[in-house]
Amino acid sequence: MARAIRFDEYGDVEVLRVEDVPRPAPGRGQVLVEVRAAGINPGEAAIRRGSLHDRFPATFPSGQGSDFAGVVAELGEGVEEIAVGDEVIGWVDTRSSHAEYVVAEASNLTPKPDGVSWEVAGALFVAGVTAYAATAAVCPREGETVVVSGAAGGVGSLAVQLALLSGATVIGLAGPANHAWLHELGVIPVSYGDGVLERIKQAAPGGVHAFVDTFGSGYVDLALHLGIHPGRINTIIDFAAAEKYNVKADGSSAASSAEVLRELSLLVGKGLLEVPIAGVYPLDEVREAYRDLERRHTRGKIVLRP
Repeated sequence: MARAIRFDEYGDVEVLRVEDVPRPAPGRGQVLVEVRAAGINPGEAAIRRGSLHDRFPATFPSGQGSDFAGVVAELGEGVEEIAVGDEVIGWVDTRSSHAEYVVAEASNLTPKPDGVSWEVAGALFVAGVTAYAATAAVCPREGETVVVSGAAGGVGSLAVQLALLSGATVIGLAGPANHAWLHELGVIPVSYGDGVLERIKQAAPGGVHAFVDTFGSGYVDLALHLGIHPGRINTIIDFAAAEKYNVKADGSSAASSAEVLRELSLLVGKGLLEVPIAGVYPLDEVREAYRDLERRHTRGKIVLRP
């Protein structure tokens, strides 16, 4: 037996529970991984609440979780490029990584670089590939200025760094508590809230060329008011605005590959990409972990440690 997160109905965090389930077995082309860390994400909370039922319905009882990092415990038939005992980073599309063991497709795994902590490795996939796709969608270039909303969040904290690696000047919208951290990265911090349009204009006298929205709440409209071409605006959350204004909405599905995950993990291993960890919780405290996440004021990622 093994422990895993389950819920039987849509609802608030109270529907989540830790349950003993049979230890899963890998099928052909699959790998069983003993999970050492698994990130949690806003999309999982939305699925649990039923907010995404039309797009991503749950089948009960449901597990949850996509991100994970861990140690290979068993190989399925036909898997040759991975060995038992390997330390790996990966993901699943089966909502099952918030558990002590997870079965993943071998093609969804990449080696964990030495020196990358379990917490960082386990939190990397969803936020990392989402930030990768969202940043690539707006084509940041050297000499240009890019604005990122939610710049200290799980995705935004990575998007600002990826935009910096392109050579662009980056403005990060965040609360004052995160300004010093953003400044250390080389980002120009700007407070959100009333007057943000004028503050951005003051910080970017040469104008803004691209906008990555990781927060929603009207930032697509703000980007358009800044005079940015719709083709260089990307939102990962405000799909209604994306459809209305014909801006981009590239997210995790646009970059979900082991190759992208490996590229991101190597950047982390080389010290070129920081993945801030806002909190680490044991499985038994999964409800509090999601309460923390849903406040939307954490810096970086929240992680479960089975």
